[in-house]
Amino acid sequence: MHSTLTQPLAGVTVIDFTQVMMGPCCTQILADHGARVIKIERPRHGDLSRGSRPNDPEGANNPVFKSLNRNKLSLAVDLRSESGRKIIDDLVRQADVVVSNFRPGVIERLGYGFERISSLNPRIISAEGSGFGPGKTLSHKGGQDVLAQAMTGGIARRSDDNHPLTVYPLAIADYSAGMHLVQAILMALLQRAQTGRGQSVSVSLFESMLNLQMQEAAVLLQRGEDLNWAAYPLTGVFPTLDGAVVIVGAFKANPLQDICQALEIRDLSQLREYSDFHAMKMNRSALQDEIRRRLQELPTEEAIGRLEGQDILCAPVLNLAQALQHPQTVENSTVVETPSGKLIGAPFRMEEGSFAISRGAPYLGEHSASILAAIGYSDDEIRQLLDDGIVEGSQLGDQPSRVAG
Repeated sequence: MHSTLTQPLAGVTVIDFTQVMMGPCCTQILADHGARVIKIERPRHGDLSRGSRPNDPEGANNPVFKSLNRNKLSLAVDLRSESGRKIIDDLVRQADVVVSNFRPGVIERLGYGFERISSLNPRIISAEGSGFGPGKTLSHKGGQDVLAQAMTGGIARRSDDNHPLTVYPLAIADYSAGMHLVQAILMALLQRAQTGRGQSVSVSLFESMLNLQMQEAAVLLQRGEDLNWAAYPLTGVFPTLDGAVVIVGAFKANPLQDICQALEIRDLSQLREYSDFHAMKMNRSALQDEIRRRLQELPTEEAIGRLEGQDILCAPVLNLAQALQHPQTVENSTVVETPSGKLIGAPFRMEEGSFAISRGAPYLGEHSASILAAIGYSDDEIRQLLDDGIVEGSQLGDQPSRVAG
């Protein structure tokens, strides 16, 4: 890991109003690459994800929270108070980016919409993530990953129409929208370097999920056809003697013939019902049954070896524990040691000025006093704010405030 002096976002200050996943995974990427991210939290409660694992032995700093909030500072402040709002105003005057992921209109009601914060700091960038974007139709509706999956065709998309509708068990909408928000912020910072002015940028779970389906949408809009890569006749998951393999029979002149040769079964491509793509698609179930019967006789390692010997795209089906222990994971240094324990690192690498761990996920209000001191508050003023409950945290230091969230 590199010195923070060479990190690409060194010198950038981010005021982070986000919580749960979409916003925090965005601001964590910024913090991982040198930005000073100040996480604004509610006294006594904090980010909702602090309480997402009831009865977790680590309480407010449970693994879910830690996975999304390393390298950040926590300021617990009561925004309902005049003194609390003044603190945020003082921070905004010195910051570069304000990030939020509320419903449309909430950040404005709090007093930190782009129009107002740009009056405090014309160079400020306001980055907003929401469930459904600026349109009025769904402005009343709370955004959430699974809802975005449901309303954009994600849940309806299956490899086989006979399979039941089900929620995709990864937060793909939250993560993709978070990464899109990172991109928007970085582009706004680049543009500010040219113009000297800040601007407002926004993303939504709804739009990010549609964007994930850009190929499928283009075919539907332009040809009126449904494109479903997972439903292709030679794509599927097949059980083996000791597990399962996935096969993608593509990018070859006659992949079915090569699969049959690898598995030492008759050449199914010579049969009329499997003679071309259309025929295989019409008879997909019977074709996959033929392949399945043979693979069930083979150990996974042998099946992979045979298929790779014919240059067929294939892989073993691993669970997360197996993937985390895989030699490729180790060689890539994907799992990193942090003060918050082992976590997944950044998903990209840079030759210079890249990812670094400076601190673990903060306890609620852990840095309240030091943040206030850095923007000019005296020790007496800080003590008074702490005594009045306007801010929460340790007394004039960075010792952890172990308040459960």
